[in-house]
Amino acid sequence: MEFLTKFITVTWDIFLEMAPYLLLGFLFAGILNVVISKRRVQKYLGKRSIWSSVKATLLGVPLPLCSCGVIPTGISFHKNGASKGATNSFLISTPQTGVDSILMTYSMMNLPWAIFRPIVAFTTGIIGGIATDQIVTDNVTEQDNKQVQEETSEKKGLKDIFTYAFVDFLGDISRQLLLGILIAVFITLFVPQSLFTEHLNSPFINMLIILVASIPLYVCATGSVPIGAALLAAGVSPGAVLVFLMAGPATNAATLTVLWKSIGKKATLVYLGSIVIGAIGFGLIMDYLLNPNWFTIAGVGNGHVHHEDGAWLPIASAIVLIGLIIYVELKKLIPQNYKITTMNTVYNVEGMSCNHCKMSVEKNLQKIEGITSVTADPAQNIVIIEGESDPKSIESVIDELGFQFKGKK
Repeated sequence: MEFLTKFITVTWDIFLEMAPYLLLGFLFAGILNVVISKRRVQKYLGKRSIWSSVKATLLGVPLPLCSCGVIPTGISFHKNGASKGATNSFLISTPQTGVDSILMTYSMMNLPWAIFRPIVAFTTGIIGGIATDQIVTDNVTEQDNKQVQEETSEKKGLKDIFTYAFVDFLGDISRQLLLGILIAVFITLFVPQSLFTEHLNSPFINMLIILVASIPLYVCATGSVPIGAALLAAGVSPGAVLVFLMAGPATNAATLTVLWKSIGKKATLVYLGSIVIGAIGFGLIMDYLLNPNWFTIAGVGNGHVHHEDGAWLPIASAIVLIGLIIYVELKKLIPQNYKITTMNTVYNVEGMSCNHCKMSVEKNLQKIEGITSVTADPAQNIVIIEGESDPKSIESVIDELGFQFKGKK
């Protein structure tokens, strides 16, 4: 009973600390989704140049894409004319951070962490893009770039902002977020600080251990924050925590497999190398060159938010956040019913796990001649296509996006 009480208390404290800033971050995510036109951005990323990498990184740092959603988005950029250097810059910088995770980092950690984290993402993104342009042969043509200049304008309003922010985007990361919170609670309750302060007290050893554990791990930038805060409170060096915050969201086994197939082995190795070298390099800078007091925190569950006057705000935010998470999870469990006619063909497609996967599949399949309508449903692993088209063309597009085409249902 005592353990259950501690578990609930620590979990509730984490929600109190992160909820106000996380909800604000989701709102900004919705605004960015409406304001930024991805198709218009793509046509500025086609040249093999430092400026293309800079622009792709500037787009990626604030963009709130989860680690699974960034892959089809980045590959879609490349298919529509973005150079491999710009694509790698986007793929490296985007999953490391985002407007929501920046605000959550400030909430659960502190301001220096919230500033330093996007700086690292920005720098590694540019370096990775430049390295890709120097090492990898690209095949972007003027015709590729012309394909993205056909911009279809679609008016969006407040409903689209709130739907994306608090339903679509939250639904994409809700399970990773909950997993991150549970891991943070576990570390807080069971990992003694003496493990790192007395036995694993070398910052560089901390970094290597965290790096090996992080590369295959699947966690989003937002979900990594409570884990990072718990590791820091448990005595892990700030540099090693930074390694986790970089490598955890940006690398996992599925991501590397998809990139290997979609953008080539050289570009994938540059992608992985940029993250590993950047993580270790900036981790060493943080531990040995910067003031360590800048990056210390009181500990998970002891943040500054809910101890201030007007405690109703974190409490209300936590209740709203929990309610929204319950809603999006229940929504996933209720399958949608589609009207299937003789004009429709249903295909089994596995690997779609978020709203961005859905949009990427629909947008790219609609470019195939003869297809008039596409509806992708990640929850049921199906794609409904209206019109006449060659299944091999559909399979080719699905495979290029990194998903698994399983044929007709």
